Amino acid sequence: MSKHRWFEDLQMKIKNGWVLLDEPLNKYTKTRLGGKADVVVAPGTIEEVQAVVTYAYEQNIPILLLGNGSNMVVRDGGVRGIVLYMANLNEIQIKESTLIAEAGAHIIDASKAAAKACLTGLEFACGIPGSIGGAMAMNAGAYGGEIKDIITQATLMDDTGKIFILSKEELELGYRKSIITTKGYYVLSAEFQLTPGVQCDIDAAVADLTFQRESKQPLEYPSAGSVFKRPPGYFAGKLIQDSGLQGKGFGGAEVSTKHAGFIVNKKDATATDYIQTIEMVRAEVKKKFGIDLEMEVKIVGEELSE
Repeated sequence: MSKHRWFEDLQMKIKNGWVLLDEPLNKYTKTRLGGKADVVVAPGTIEEVQAVVTYAYEQNIPILLLGNGSNMVVRDGGVRGIVLYMANLNEIQIKESTLIAEAGAHIIDASKAAAKACLTGLEFACGIPGSIGGAMAMNAGAYGGEIKDIITQATLMDDTGKIFILSKEELELGYRKSIITTKGYYVLSAEFQLTPGVQCDIDAAVADLTFQRESKQPLEYPSAGSVFKRPPGYFAGKLIQDSGLQGKGFGGAEVSTKHAGFIVNKKDATATDYIQTIEMVRAEVKKKFGIDLEMEVKIVGEELSE
């Protein structure tokens, strides 16, 4: 079955969202990199997500789940199959001390909503650029806080379209991992238990963390955020810095001179430039320190054909 048939079939199923054919993915990634997807579909309801996933399962079409595109590098050849873009599912609700957010909501927006409601516990996420779905999958964390500290349960879907709920314990949240990634589940929504706080204290914490982020991270350039996981007993950024790699790279990609843990798209980089820079960093750190840096970002898609 051709991509044109997928496109036509999905248009019939999606009434509250949209479907695009041969869509460039550099519009959707924080690196501003990536070739075209065969089909990008953005459902407008949970039922439409289920319809897309079920259709792909029945037709044996690969699906790539895309949230805020903040932790992903898409190769220049793009993605074959369906890209499921969750941005339209972005509702955030607060019921007493519980915050409920759909998968496509930005975790920064959830942090802002919590602060506005004078709830504490989500301040650490005020600068994390990902979606709720991505944050859940990777157990996102910053400045001493992690998703596992506040999550109570998540509503998920498997690759057949079955919807179910897992508790905090069942989610198996660890350092940048969860059962969501190991099983390939789709996040639909998540519930977080927060605590009533003092407004001025919450605002002060958010202001401090925002200042730290803006002063230390290269936010002026497109990037995938922290490229590597923290090796046990070390900091990836310090290892890269001590390897003398800041300012080095391929093409328009380079290791940030502001924060060595980031690789930035400084000037019209390609995904190939970005990935070559990642490989160079890993090789140099291994050579100098004997440490294998493990990727935090996900590299997807195909190489650009000759």
